[in-house]
Amino acid sequence: MDVWRSRSQKAAGSQGDGAADPIRLDQMPPPAPPVPPGGGVPAHMTPGPGEMPFLDHLEELRWRILKALGAIVLCVGACLFFTGWIMDTLLLGPTRASFFMYDVLRIPAVDIVLQNRTVTGQFFAYFGTVIAAGVVMGSPLVVYQTWKFIEPGLYPEERQGLRFAAVFATFFFALGISFGYLIIAPIALQFFAQFQISDSIVNEFDISKYFSMLITWAFGAGILFELPVVVVVLAKVGVLTQDMLRTGRKYALVAVLVISAFLTPPDPWSQLLMSIPLMGLYELSIALTGVVERRRAREEAAEAAREAKAAAKRAAAEAKAGGKTE
Repeated sequence: MDVWRSRSQKAAGSQGDGAADPIRLDQMPPPAPPVPPGGGVPAHMTPGPGEMPFLDHLEELRWRILKALGAIVLCVGACLFFTGWIMDTLLLGPTRASFFMYDVLRIPAVDIVLQNRTVTGQFFAYFGTVIAAGVVMGSPLVVYQTWKFIEPGLYPEERQGLRFAAVFATFFFALGISFGYLIIAPIALQFFAQFQISDSIVNEFDISKYFSMLITWAFGAGILFELPVVVVVLAKVGVLTQDMLRTGRKYALVAVLVISAFLTPPDPWSQLLMSIPLMGLYELSIALTGVVERRRAREEAAEAAREAKAAAKRAAAEAKAGGKTE
């Protein structure tokens, strides 16, 4: 330190009287800390090439949710213009003995009488069913917005598989709703309408209970019909295998019977009519799981063949390089 000071003083003396005072080490500002990559953002939060920052992900999610809600609002608005047809033909159709599914199912039908026993019953039943119809119509757009949000973060093979899942999820959901409305609802309504413990008691259903049960049967069947899609996704990630599904077939049969007893009237015909499609979906899930496993095995075999070919080329190049050296 003294040596540095004596050298600085000599240099200052050689510059004349007007030279500035020498700079002391204890007066120098401390060195600035190194700035981490990404402008002060921690390394684990710094996006890599082609990646989206975390806040941009939140912004993208916000816009996708707004677009999905906007699609549902538009569908609800469209349903308001067709309220007469939705109410009289679609929702109140199963209450009439002339409903076409009673002839298809060969069910001796009777007219079902609906009553409103609360002040706001018809009001909430009206708007509740319109909103439910709008949600059903807008569900494909909601699935599309969900798919567009997760698509950029997937590999090409994952995009192809999940694109299949998104399309078939919409298809099976619509198929399940149709099954619940056209099969379960007519059978259940006629069963409860004609069930009497005494001739002095007349069956007249409350309008709110009727609409809530109709929506429950339709949406419940729509969710149950998503079974193949869920199983295929779980098979793709390796959670389920075809052998596991075959082994659990007897447990699945018991579960299907319990679900059918819960969703249908307590008669064997209705439970059987509900159980057959559900078991068919389970068997379809087993077949689709086998397709997924065979495709994965082919991809793994092709990848192993490529690695073996690349290893053989490297070995041949090393052997050729070794021969030249000798």
